[in-house]
Amino acid sequence: MSTPTPAQAIPERNGHGDALARTVSNSFSNSSFGTQELGSSPQASFQSLASSHGTHQRPSTKQLKPFHTGDIKVLLLENVNKTGQDILRKQGYQVEAIKSSLPEDQLIEKIRDVQVIGIRSKTQLTASVLKHAKNLIVIGCFCIGTNQVDLKYAAENGICVFNSPFSNSRSVAELMIGEIIALARQFGDRNTELHNGIWNKVSAGCWEVRGKTLGIVGYGHVGSQLSVLAEAMGMKVIYYDVTNLMGLGLSNQVPTLDHLLQLADFVTLHVPEIPETTNMMSTHQFEQMKKGSYLINASRGSVVDIPALIHASQTGKLAGAALDVYPNEPGGNGAHFTNDLNTWTQDLRDLKNIILTPHIGGSTEEAQSAIGVEVAESLVKYVNFGITSAAVNMPEVTLRSLTMEEPNHVRVVYIHKNVPGVLRKVNEILGDHNVDKQMTDSRGDVAYLMADISNVNTSEIRELWQSLEDLGSRIRTRVLY
Repeated sequence: MSTPTPAQAIPERNGHGDALARTVSNSFSNSSFGTQELGSSPQASFQSLASSHGTHQRPSTKQLKPFHTGDIKVLLLENVNKTGQDILRKQGYQVEAIKSSLPEDQLIEKIRDVQVIGIRSKTQLTASVLKHAKNLIVIGCFCIGTNQVDLKYAAENGICVFNSPFSNSRSVAELMIGEIIALARQFGDRNTELHNGIWNKVSAGCWEVRGKTLGIVGYGHVGSQLSVLAEAMGMKVIYYDVTNLMGLGLSNQVPTLDHLLQLADFVTLHVPEIPETTNMMSTHQFEQMKKGSYLINASRGSVVDIPALIHASQTGKLAGAALDVYPNEPGGNGAHFTNDLNTWTQDLRDLKNIILTPHIGGSTEEAQSAIGVEVAESLVKYVNFGITSAAVNMPEVTLRSLTMEEPNHVRVVYIHKNVPGVLRKVNEILGDHNVDKQMTDSRGDVAYLMADISNVNTSEIRELWQSLEDLGSRIRTRVLY
């Protein structure tokens, strides 16, 4: 048997193999095999500096790129904050930023050629839209919620989804604190009256919030923040959650939603949009609330039965309400909040002591900047390194970075159906090389494998990719180098 030919070294670039400044990444486009050659991506400097102890710093991270960076197309909708745009542009990606959402036909046309899309809450990425996105590898939701994305379809087609579950929590909590005070003092009505020239100085039905009971439904990121702020103003806090959670400060968990509604002067909602929360505040729930109490919703529009809320307000059961979200919301700014959008809109607008805001709970400069950074960095880590930490719909898999001292290494990302025998077949393919490190995990029907292999020359990458693509379990294959 003949001795196998040793793997050839990846050629030195620009004749500076020993220079301190060197090219740190190559790319191989898995979307254009046969038409695109291997090439270099932007360069970065690496310098070994002596420390105070006379030793060298750890090797610089090798910046992997899955494509030529100029070929990464990013579509950002709904006025994604500039901080996020800047992070993506600095990677050399082609970024198109649009201030509004798009009608479905325009969205389908735009999404055909992009690898990355960033959205907020209005854009609907359904299966019927995503099936046209043949090059799409990742979605960034620059907001808390992800119900606007078909997460199952995305995972089954190798499209990773990221969001920002924490960054706007404080902004939403502060809005709700403001609305609690505004409702208790009827600010909205007094403000409107005075704008219309009417002086109406009254105290009837106006209250301090100190000593009142706040009932929080959903004690997550926003609910727990609100709990702390409300206690600081002297309110008693109770909360209901489907999970047993330790309360912050002096807050107490109650066993049922009805129990909370019967005790609370102010009720705030902080729940996701799932079948179990649809119309969770309807006629029965309003009947359980104290007469003269208040409801505040900044979670999801489907959570409150609006006609039932209108009836409870008209009959005096509720003394006021604040809504920041609605079952149907306009796609852009303008005079759109009419009965053409929801049949009850005018009745809602005519109510006394009701605060209506256009889904601005997280719309502060601080929150949007933080969201832009958090989601954009997740997108870069996924595109450049295959890292799925904090992904919404994929297993969370990460490997330590390759370094400048590992020039002949590639990173293989193999997203596949979670069926028996896949790892054996994948490792048979990878077995011709030295597998330095490997991690795999599964989530439902989808599994995610990432491996770093060494002694790979550029001529072997195409064959490696194709061998993995030919496996029956394959959902998506990416080779980063």
